[in-house]
Amino acid sequence: MAIIGVLKEPDGENRVAILPEIAAQLVKMNFKVLIESTAGSKAFASDEDYKAQGAEIGDKANVLSSSDIILRINSLTKDEITKLKNGCVAIAIFHPFFSADTVQLLLEQKVTAFSLETIPRTTRAQSMDILSSQATASGYKAVLLAAVNLPKFFPMFMTAAGSITPAKVLILGAGVAGLQAIATARKLGSVVEAFDTRSAVKEEVNSLGAKFVEVEGAKDDKAAGGYAVEQSEEFKEKQKQVIHDHAVKSDVIITTAQIPGRKAPVLITGKTVKEMKKGSVIIDLAASTGGNCELTKNDETIEVNGVKIIGSSFLPSTIPSDSSKMFGKNVFTFLKLILKDGNINLNFDDDLVKGTCITHNGEIVNEKLRASAPVKKEDTK
Repeated sequence: MAIIGVLKEPDGENRVAILPEIAAQLVKMNFKVLIESTAGSKAFASDEDYKAQGAEIGDKANVLSSSDIILRINSLTKDEITKLKNGCVAIAIFHPFFSADTVQLLLEQKVTAFSLETIPRTTRAQSMDILSSQATASGYKAVLLAAVNLPKFFPMFMTAAGSITPAKVLILGAGVAGLQAIATARKLGSVVEAFDTRSAVKEEVNSLGAKFVEVEGAKDDKAAGGYAVEQSEEFKEKQKQVIHDHAVKSDVIITTAQIPGRKAPVLITGKTVKEMKKGSVIIDLAASTGGNCELTKNDETIEVNGVKIIGSSFLPSTIPSDSSKMFGKNVFTFLKLILKDGNINLNFDDDLVKGTCITHNGEIVNEKLRASAPVKKEDTK
């Protein structure tokens, strides 16, 4: 019987990889589930809740040394990786394109590591797509965060003291987070515009009651799996001007644009920020990969010329119950690809298994990571 271990998240993270309801399903599949003590407490799942579903509770050392599969949302530390059981399968968000040292250590320890954010974005993978599920939480909470920080109302009001005009909201990027932000902002009564290089999302944007801001000449790569792609310099210049013109008229800007494996594109320049209305708010959801705003600082709130810039990549953590529920469902669906009859069954002929695996048996498996990775230390001897 294989053991599936769940590690507690780092300080500041309120989510947990699986809630008790998913632990119960794994137990029914004839797996032993070992939870690090208090791992789910910040998501309102107690040790007793896990025990009631057939899971066992242990300390970190026990979970690391005993588990055949380790689950966590955030990447494991170097110390944790070195303490994994031989032949362990580790499943988390490793950010391999930005974490060369972690990838190197996974190779040296011969850990089979699956980085969930690299799963191919295909129709079959939708139920396992942690980026989409967590982006839903990010887009929703970004609007609420903006509303709290904006010194104005979101909706239009007709009062005895006069009329209050609605807030103007600009959403940059109309992926899952952007579309959720549009829907939430519209429900709060604001006037919403949205920009995306992918013209294919125009209909979705309009259907949610927002105006689509279009820049002609965008390159739209269908093979990018729904992500933005790198654009030509000519397009970038046109895009910069159009975004600037709309940004300076906006009360709120929510940025969501990211390119897999690369630094986030700068869409809001320092010059634009300085020309925005005082009291305006920018919520930058791409902060962890450099930010869409030139002045963004990850996990910090700064103010420039009266404009508040909030760099936050951890908004799902502020809705830990439902974010953990969605993440756990994604993980469980993915686990079913690599589990069979109470044991681990790695089928690298499956494109989802191969596409999500970054290291196995001392080798890089993910093709994009292999193409971008530096030569391994042992190869230079």
